[in-house]
Amino acid sequence: MDLPNLDLLSHVPQRWLEVAEKYLKAIPQVRARLDKETGTMLSHLEGRLKPYRGELPSFERLPAQGRPREEVLNELAAMEAREEKRWKEGHVSGAVYHGAEDHIAFVNEVYALHSQSNPLHAELWPSATKFEAEVVAMTANMLGATVANRNLPPEQHVCGSLSSGGTESIMLAIKTYRDWARQELRITRPEMVLPSSAHPAFDKAAHYFGVKAVRVPVAADYRADVAATRRALTRNTIVLVGSAPSFPHGVIDPIAELSELARKRGLGFHTDACLGGFVLPWAKRLGYAVPPFDFQLPGVTTMSADTHKFGYAAKGTSVVLYRGSALRAYQYFTATEWPGGIYFSPTFSGSRPGGLIAAAWATLVTMGEAGYLDATRRILETAKQLKDGIASIPGLHVLGDPLFVIAFGAHEVDIYKVMERMGAQGWDLNGLHKPAAVHLCVTLRHTQEGVAERFLEDLAAAVAHVRANPSEKGTMAPVYGMAGTVPFRGLLSDLLKKYMDLLYKV
Repeated sequence: MDLPNLDLLSHVPQRWLEVAEKYLKAIPQVRARLDKETGTMLSHLEGRLKPYRGELPSFERLPAQGRPREEVLNELAAMEAREEKRWKEGHVSGAVYHGAEDHIAFVNEVYALHSQSNPLHAELWPSATKFEAEVVAMTANMLGATVANRNLPPEQHVCGSLSSGGTESIMLAIKTYRDWARQELRITRPEMVLPSSAHPAFDKAAHYFGVKAVRVPVAADYRADVAATRRALTRNTIVLVGSAPSFPHGVIDPIAELSELARKRGLGFHTDACLGGFVLPWAKRLGYAVPPFDFQLPGVTTMSADTHKFGYAAKGTSVVLYRGSALRAYQYFTATEWPGGIYFSPTFSGSRPGGLIAAAWATLVTMGEAGYLDATRRILETAKQLKDGIASIPGLHVLGDPLFVIAFGAHEVDIYKVMERMGAQGWDLNGLHKPAAVHLCVTLRHTQEGVAERFLEDLAAAVAHVRANPSEKGTMAPVYGMAGTVPFRGLLSDLLKKYMDLLYKV
């Protein structure tokens, strides 16, 4: 049975497509065809996702007797050695932001010293609360709190919490705005307005907390469209969002204009600086053209910044910041009637890894301003070299005017085939949709000698190969192409869920 012509459906309203998709999926022949197609795609992926199957022992239940520690350590070391090669040599977009052996060894040593600590029990581990408070304060002052706090009482100072990552920081902020708006504005059907380029963590927060996400298109320069944002506001809007920079295109939204729009309407504004929070302040100090994006703008009321990205801490920490403790209080959870005693938790987790908090603190205080300035200088110099080199390759073009997250597309060749060819040469890049593009998030790994030059050489060769072999399909390029064009988004969602099921297979 043939599926509908997808090209003919590209202009059909999405709500009609959702109804049609529901009925199509109920037809047994269509369901069987879809299962076959997705099964084929996933079978190509399974070998890549499960490379240790058959090579190393697998466990579906506890072994009757515990295995020798030395044996387990040997297996862990073997897997680590195999996996570190690509990221260590700078062939991965983002993912590992520092990666120097001495830095990793230091962070691991700090974690080992505090691996048992837990800020849930502050009386047992006051060190954990010391570290968390200082990480929050250092991050806040880096992001404009020194100016924002001037002449204000302490309760109005910028404050915050440590979370497990950027997604939790964003979700905490949206949950906070929901509860704030319910109490202060009497809004029970809350909405947030955000550009189409904003991170999916906002959609996740909307899904979990019953906040409607109203996405508006970006402008021609891939930055948030202020006029479109203004038109999207309703009486139920509680918060506006901007990125500094956006993950897909690496451009900084017009935070000054957006946050002022929010301020004049008495709404919240969140700057998502998960990616740029530990780069942009230092880029500005180095003389780069960085527009205002932080708490120096009076309309910015919350921010997120990831210590585990360009803050160079171990994976698992991020900072969410608030303009004043009154707003942060809506983030907290307390239970006063439990027979087990009073209970309270500042973030979603109860117990939290004190070792990761200590590692974040130790990273910040050992890097210092000079360390972040030097790291940012090296990254931005390398990013400019890469951006200029990409733009000089015939058939490629850079999207927008990014600083260190460089998205590029192609007019004459399939950019996803180029990405797949780069993968065959050892590079792991991020595929983008709407428009079809690929990006490279530049980190300290890419500043190593010869990495940028090899990337540009391999990229030029990949483009030439795809141009010379236009009929070559590849294995992953069709998946990316389908994901960007298929109008039935439920089909893509089903595929992603099956992909996640595959991750959990032993």
